[in-house]
Amino acid sequence: MVHLPWTMDWQLRRYRSLPTTTPQGPQQSSEPGQLPGSVADTMPIHSFHLATVPPMTAARALFREPNGPSDGGVPGLTHIEHLSLMRLGAPAISLERLRLRRLAVFAQWESEQALDDYLGTHPLGRHLADGWHVRLEFVRRWGAVTGLHRLPLNASAMDPDEPVVAVTLAHLKLPQVRRFFHWGRPVEQLVRDSPGTTLALAAIRPPRTFSTFSVWNSVREMRAMVEGHGTSHAPQRHATAMAEREREDFHTEFTTLRFRPVSEHGEWEGRRGIVPTS
Repeated sequence: MVHLPWTMDWQLRRYRSLPTTTPQGPQQSSEPGQLPGSVADTMPIHSFHLATVPPMTAARALFREPNGPSDGGVPGLTHIEHLSLMRLGAPAISLERLRLRRLAVFAQWESEQALDDYLGTHPLGRHLADGWHVRLEFVRRWGAVTGLHRLPLNASAMDPDEPVVAVTLAHLKLPQVRRFFHWGRPVEQLVRDSPGTTLALAAIRPPRTFSTFSVWNSVREMRAMVEGHGTSHAPQRHATAMAEREREDFHTEFTTLRFRPVSEHGEWEGRRGIVPTS
């Protein structure tokens, strides 16, 4: 969307870095989306979870402060996003779109052991353990959102034929929400119907946090969709939305993150083996 959340690398030219505070005051990075000294000494791991949870569990997760005191006490957890799944391509405001009991959680961890401990001992973690999740090795970042802006721009390279997972996170400008969904729905449908995806989802945390998650058979197929070279109907839908974003931005913060899938656990809506093995 020029910078709809499906956007990949070559479409993220204009995002400024987040400021970092030093004893001399705020500084700006000289490279888009990168902070001075932001590369961590050790690379964190990430996980993306899907689970159907009780209504009150979903409400508590969605409406408490993200990365607040209840999350701050989780050992080894450095960032977490709780979101409600949406049905891709459905009308923007409708019961068909919202899937309130179906929770999506994206998290950053110091180690796999920290993730294992969370799934085994934390009240929400135990619900997530009954669902599906994929563990992820970070590869690249474009743009920046608070809490994830210290990831390096490039951590490693990927072969064009290996499976890839893309996660996007956007903080919308509230006056732009209607316009965002107007231009975003065609892109949602494009990704949903792409033969290169094995899973494509969107999720929201009211009122303005929006995320997408997609699993692709290969980097090559993902890039073909982004660049408008795919085999789906009207492959230029993504480029059209990009042009609209260039005219007037939808977001206050936006990032696209690319990952190499490491391991898959559980099942989602009766499906296993969602992540391609080669």
